[in-house]
Amino acid sequence: MDTENANCYAGTSTNEMELIFSMDVRRQANDNSFSEPQQTAPRSHTGRGGRGVLPKVLMGLAVLLALSALAWLIVMGVGYFNAGSSVKAKQFQAVFLTNGQVYFGKVKNVNSDYVKLEEIYYLQVQQTVQPKDGKATDTSNQEVSLAKLGGELHGPEDVMYVNRDQVLFWENLKEDGKVAKAISDYKASGDK
Repeated sequence: MDTENANCYAGTSTNEMELIFSMDVRRQANDNSFSEPQQTAPRSHTGRGGRGVLPKVLMGLAVLLALSALAWLIVMGVGYFNAGSSVKAKQFQAVFLTNGQVYFGKVKNVNSDYVKLEEIYYLQVQQTVQPKDGKATDTSNQEVSLAKLGGELHGPEDVMYVNRDQVLFWENLKEDGKVAKAISDYKASGDK
């Protein structure tokens, strides 16, 4: 027994002391508090279960960010796939660019970077520089014709890859539309 316990039992007989000691030992054996108390660090503001709130917030933000990125990829991917599937392969398309230029041809491939156009035509505006009557030129003196890509000075091939960022939109052309008829007439005439 330690000295503190011995002092509190001063004046008791030896038999009584042995009885008290044996009872004390039995009580401690049955009690879980028999082992020495363990020292614990002071608890910080960690929330439940000893885990910090900050890791839970960061995990929540990471999950939210991942879900947002996944949703963006799905929306963008669906847009690109739908865009390519909306092209009617047997018809010509009009492709409108951000610089105001319009090309007519067959859209063969659409991806996130480029639009591939083949059998290309464009509108060519010819304007009389000096009218015969000497009046100022206006839009009534302009003549618009359809030109086939390839006859230009630099001699391009009949394939064009247009940066997707430069494409405003495209349309499928009706077979009985003026441009589609002009293309058909050009092909029938055998001009190259």
